[in-house]
Amino acid sequence: MSETGQAAPLLSVRNLRTHFHTRSGTAKAVDGVDITLARGEILGLVGESGSGKSISGFSIMGLVDPPGRVVGGRIEFDGRDLLGLSDAEWRRLRGNEIAMIFQDPSMTLNPVLRVDTQMVETVLAHADVGREEALRRAREALVMVGIPSPDERLRAYPFELSGGMRQRVAIAIALINDPRLVIADEPTTALDVSIQGQIIHEMKKLCRRKGTALIWVTHDLAVVAGLADRIAVMYAGRVVEFGPTADIIRRPLHPYTGGLIASVPSRATRGRRLHQIPGMTPSLSDLDGGCAFRTRCERASAACAVAPEESVPEPGRTFRCWHPLGGRA
Repeated sequence: MSETGQAAPLLSVRNLRTHFHTRSGTAKAVDGVDITLARGEILGLVGESGSGKSISGFSIMGLVDPPGRVVGGRIEFDGRDLLGLSDAEWRRLRGNEIAMIFQDPSMTLNPVLRVDTQMVETVLAHADVGREEALRRAREALVMVGIPSPDERLRAYPFELSGGMRQRVAIAIALINDPRLVIADEPTTALDVSIQGQIIHEMKKLCRRKGTALIWVTHDLAVVAGLADRIAVMYAGRVVEFGPTADIIRRPLHPYTGGLIASVPSRATRGRRLHQIPGMTPSLSDLDGGCAFRTRCERASAACAVAPEESVPEPGRTFRCWHPLGGRA
């Protein structure tokens, strides 16, 4: 417990900055991100491609490769500073206490090893159990993610499975050791709608049953609307709005969040042209210090040439905008 009597967060990210140093300049992929996550909580990390949401996840996992580098901030997992871990300490932590589900299953699966070999090795690397117990856990994990005939799939090689099946195997591997934190980087993009719904349902049950915390990285607000407890909306490397899911969906404050919500098709928009946010995301190596969204925002003014500070309109809600929706300055 903290001094205030509240349980300490499982994950605390403060002023995280991850930059990519290239010949054309420094791209500030993550530029001062703050995230806290309680045990069993589900956070939706939402934004367009290039917003920095995936790099935030890679930074937490210690998976940023050169020319990228975490240049500042602090990442604490259960009170432990992750930025100071050695390679050996990371090997003990990854796949055991913290796991990541990648958008591309080829980043998880070895194409020349059978599925059972890869899943059993994942268990044996972190648990003092026999092969039969590891195989039983592998079979249960495949069933949990909706794979039929699990014994047959265990004997298969990844190239013998469909793309959607490989992704489900990758999800099962991430969950097999019951990690305390899972970072899911758009893991259901390649799956059909029915399987996507099943995976999301199972992930939500896992979090509630075992107290697993989950960061679900996505561009799709419709997915996290029924999954996440809170949402962090990212744009150009920064969190521009943060708060409880229901509050953000019903009453967005940042114009970018409002644009994302308006872009989601619904029954009310049937037969009408969908809303589109004009323009493109700016180059992360060419940001000038003002509000990065102002060139696409119909509410922009001269004040937006200066980056807005974080505003807290009510407990648990934050946003960065000079001209928020609803006039809440």
